[in-house]
Amino acid sequence: MKTNKLLVAAVLAIAIGAPIAGLVGDMKQPTSTGVRVPFLHGLPTGQIADQSELASLERANEWLNSPPLTASALRGKVVLIDFWTYTCINWLRTLPYVRAWDEKYRNQGLVVICVHAPEFAFEKNVNNVRRAVKELQVNHPVAVDSDHVIWRAFRNQYWPALYFIDSQGRVRHHHFGEGSYEQSEMIIQELLAETGIGGIRP
Repeated sequence: MKTNKLLVAAVLAIAIGAPIAGLVGDMKQPTSTGVRVPFLHGLPTGQIADQSELASLERANEWLNSPPLTASALRGKVVLIDFWTYTCINWLRTLPYVRAWDEKYRNQGLVVICVHAPEFAFEKNVNNVRRAVKELQVNHPVAVDSDHVIWRAFRNQYWPALYFIDSQGRVRHHHFGEGSYEQSEMIIQELLAETGIGGIRP
């Protein structure tokens, strides 16, 4: 019981302090679309040669809530990749939306994959990630990316970050930070409609 209270206290302290530290360091960062968004917090990126974004899932340290998922197994599905770390308050505020999309569109061909990419050393402890997944009720597949291999393959820089992947395995859209929930759901609907399966049509 004492361990759980210490974990909750540490998560709250970091969740409150990290966005403030990030804002002090750099107020704006450009995205690939040229739109500037508030800087939350992130790590430097580095491209992995000859490795597609989805193929990098095979390099996950561990999978929670699911057997390992591969690019070939996901072919024909619409995939939403959600980069997170359990102490990120910004990600915590997006979780209800991501959970709702998973529940609403799972039977229509959507696969939500949360990629846990730690910011701090203690977040690399898989037992801490397991505990957070259970306590936060993250029920969709979780790829543990302790070495940031998947993070680098996507050339990601932010928590939270959403990548919308079509049924052919191509990244079609992305969104960094909080907000734009209606637009994100519309993108999911459009990509599902393109597959011609499920209840959604173009």
